[in-house]
Amino acid sequence: MKPRIDYGKVAPGTYAAMDALDQYLQTCDLEQSLVMLVQLRASQLNGCAYCLDMHWKDLCAKGEQEQRLYSLPAWRECPYYTDRERAALTWTEAVTLIAGDHVPDSVYSEVQPHFSEKELADLTLAVAAINAWNRLSIAGRLVPGTYQSAQSVA
Repeated sequence: MKPRIDYGKVAPGTYAAMDALDQYLQTCDLEQSLVMLVQLRASQLNGCAYCLDMHWKDLCAKGEQEQRLYSLPAWRECPYYTDRERAALTWTEAVTLIAGDHVPDSVYSEVQPHFSEKELADLTLAVAAINAWNRLSIAGRLVPGTYQSAQSVA
């Protein structure tokens, strides 16, 4: 695969804008492990190879169990996700696949008991941000495999 667009070179403001979202998400009240899990799941749904590579490596560097990572596409059938994580994954799938059902009230009702209004706003932003990153990466054909997690480099 040949890369198409070097955003950092031709439109550095693109990364600056997206990085501002990521900076906010790193300081919001959501657990970083949850944000990272959501990022991986949305990237799976979108088929973004670059982001799959990145978020898998970041989660491993943070000590996430491999079993939870490779089972993520089948999270509904697995016993090792918390109720809060399940709610976040439900929300992630609904917001990512928004064209299908436009995030139905039933999904909102299922997720609402697990998150405050602010947390749900932050979770929605996390899903929106990773979906934007996925689209930038896929459209630009960023090549996976070279990313190194800051935790594993340090």
